[in-house]
Amino acid sequence: MKEHRDDDKVSTSLVSSSSSSSSSSSSSSSDLLSPCPVLHSKFLLDEDDLLLELKMSEDDPLFEKKKYILQKKGLDHMEQVYLKGTASPDWIITTLESLLQRARTIQLNELELYFSDLAVYPPAEFYSPRNELEALNSILSAIKISVSCATDKKITALEDLHAATLNLIRDFGAKYRDDMNMIANHSCDKENQLIHWGVCNGVKTKLHIAYFEGAGRGAVALEDLEVGDVALEIPVSNIISEDLVFESDMHPVLASIDGISSETIMLLWSMKEKFNNNSRFKIYFDTLPETFNTGLSFGLDAITSLEGTSLLDKIVEAKEHLRSQYEELFPALCSRYPAIFPPEMYTWEQFLWACELWYSNGMRVMFPDGSLRTCLIPIAGFLNHSICPHILRYGRVDPTMKSLKFTMSRPCKVGDQCYLGYGNLPTSDLITFYGFIPQGCNTSDVIRLDISDHESSCENSMNSGQQDHMVRGTWNSHNREIFYYGLPPPLLEDLREAQCPQHCTNNLTLGNLENEIEVLENLRSTFDALMDVLGDPALDDRTNCCWDVKLAFDFKDIERGILSSVIASCDDGIYLVKEEYRNCMTEDIRG
Repeated sequence: MKEHRDDDKVSTSLVSSSSSSSSSSSSSSSDLLSPCPVLHSKFLLDEDDLLLELKMSEDDPLFEKKKYILQKKGLDHMEQVYLKGTASPDWIITTLESLLQRARTIQLNELELYFSDLAVYPPAEFYSPRNELEALNSILSAIKISVSCATDKKITALEDLHAATLNLIRDFGAKYRDDMNMIANHSCDKENQLIHWGVCNGVKTKLHIAYFEGAGRGAVALEDLEVGDVALEIPVSNIISEDLVFESDMHPVLASIDGISSETIMLLWSMKEKFNNNSRFKIYFDTLPETFNTGLSFGLDAITSLEGTSLLDKIVEAKEHLRSQYEELFPALCSRYPAIFPPEMYTWEQFLWACELWYSNGMRVMFPDGSLRTCLIPIAGFLNHSICPHILRYGRVDPTMKSLKFTMSRPCKVGDQCYLGYGNLPTSDLITFYGFIPQGCNTSDVIRLDISDHESSCENSMNSGQQDHMVRGTWNSHNREIFYYGLPPPLLEDLREAQCPQHCTNNLTLGNLENEIEVLENLRSTFDALMDVLGDPALDDRTNCCWDVKLAFDFKDIERGILSSVIASCDDGIYLVKEEYRNCMTEDIRG
């Protein structure tokens, strides 16, 4: 389900929470629902100067960690950037670098904070495509606010800064070119009928629908779209929300069931509504596929192929939860209310179809009255996900226009596929709830570790007491120096302390180096064992395999790649530390 946060960012959550999703989605959801960082602008007494203040919201649950990072960088969490009335090229570069350094930190999510490395100098300033786009767009927002009330002298400088920021966004987006091939002459009659229906009912769109090899349907730009353009605008009246259930005959029955969620009520409504020939949304239901091919539909061969992966437990537990939820409702509802819940419409297969519909197409929308509801949004569901999307922020109804706007965060050329951001989701979630693997390197892909926590005695540690350790592909890391090796600092800190509780510094002493070698060797042994469980890739029979088995094998390769990179980093680290150990021994002998 595409889920809203207070700044209109989206993610995935279950229709009804299950144990399989709570651990993987909760961190994403809590991050996405956190308050949006705020950038302010102020005027100084000198008419030639303007002050941009990048202020982080103290309601941000990650406030203290971000504040710590800013302080370690020599910045303040309420840092002020002075903008001069005249703008030389050097001034623009310097000012934008200063703004961007702060904005990137303010926009960090929990996963990026865990892997952030404060020891890199100069600091590595790329965290993820999402972070970069959020940071750049937040700077644009601050500039826009300032321009609206600036004097002529200041407007020129702000416009130059605005243009430079847009250029950075264009250059950054150009690195993530889409290589999906559009299928020419593929029939889109049903999709075109839905768009025609939408336009007749107030929808405004600069997109059309096409089919792509290996991805199915996607939205394509009808014209060049720039940052700030509205690619799609959908009136509230076209949104499928729980208000429709209130008008149906099943609402009194479902409302009487203790603990049933509004999402489950909507799911049951849609199971029947798709067969309603008089439904106002019949054209929408006609465009939906007979099968969604998500991880929830994986067969036995695919499940077996996932042995040793983090995805196995996620899918098995999710399927068990859904089966349990179905059996709590049926056949009891069909037996007691056969006219409202016809048995032929409420089979297990239909229930699973509806679950996949809401997982893959549901969006969490914030309405003007402050209510946050799970909805289906015709036409918007055609937009696919990307790790570097064109549209980052959506999900908040415009109270004036009473519509949902999908605004561009980076440009999209005419004829290119326009992508949405479903959230900071690992590939395991994207397979389970959407049924695909994204193109490119997904920085949210991690392997979580079951390592007992040790209370840290080291002061001023951002991750003191960190309990949930993880690794990701070390190709994402910038620091390969001794004591770092491209591995996550919080993990190494806890392992060092577990090995030697007195350890608190990374000094090049013989004792520290001996401890370091043992930590790295133990860590390598752990990941060797995890790699062995995944098996030999040469034994994966990919000949004429089904879609679900192919996805399972592809995901296995992702986790193999992560583990291989970590093992290689451990090996490099062991070599590096042993070399330093020999140097220290030589120095001691020389006396």
